[in-house]
Amino acid sequence: MNYVMSDIHGEYEKFLEMLEEISFKDDDNLYILGNIIDVGEEPIELLREIADRPNVYPIMGNCEQTAIDALTMLCEDIESGKADDLRPETVKAISEWSEQGGRTTLEGFVKLSDEEKRDILDYLCDFSKFEIAECGDKMFILVHRGLGDFDNKGMKLRKYSVIDLAFTDVDYNRNYFGDENTVIVSGHVPTYKLCGEDRIFLSNNNICINCGVSEGRKLGCLCLDTMAEYYI
Repeated sequence: MNYVMSDIHGEYEKFLEMLEEISFKDDDNLYILGNIIDVGEEPIELLREIADRPNVYPIMGNCEQTAIDALTMLCEDIESGKADDLRPETVKAISEWSEQGGRTTLEGFVKLSDEEKRDILDYLCDFSKFEIAECGDKMFILVHRGLGDFDNKGMKLRKYSVIDLAFTDVDYNRNYFGDENTVIVSGHVPTYKLCGEDRIFLSNNNICINCGVSEGRKLGCLCLDTMAEYYI
């Protein structure tokens, strides 16, 4: 089976509960549509968990990209012996990221050994911009947030930038492909803002699966093969 989650935001225990709820197996696939880190209390533990699972495929979210930018600068300063006297640009990047919810990720990161820091940063940098899952007669395009200035004129997904896919919203009033068998699955926007409920939202061949767990709401998961919805 093929499953999708999004915006887990460091809720490590709820992630493990969801794996039990869906009876996740070694021959299943799980796609996580970004914003795995930040806000919640155990983002580093969550990253380590998914890194140890070869059938879990993380996608770059805006939180990951912001963390990469700040942590790359921090690691450069540490490796050059400036850990006690960070560059002003490093301090600015870390401060802005922390204010946006990165504090818990930063606190977990600085406790790691130098080797572990580099491993975690390398792992974040390896997140894909998007994934495509084909289930039956449907093709699911999996992104964190949107398709940027999509014009349906044949531009290949691989040409899109992280800014397009992780920082630009989906228009849920638009069927992007005009094809009932091509579906965009995204996260980022909590679904209660779209439909007033903590449930997976479907509109015009767009699916949003961020049910607001970082705001004390629900963690949602969708099985792409059966369209079954799961909640913790």
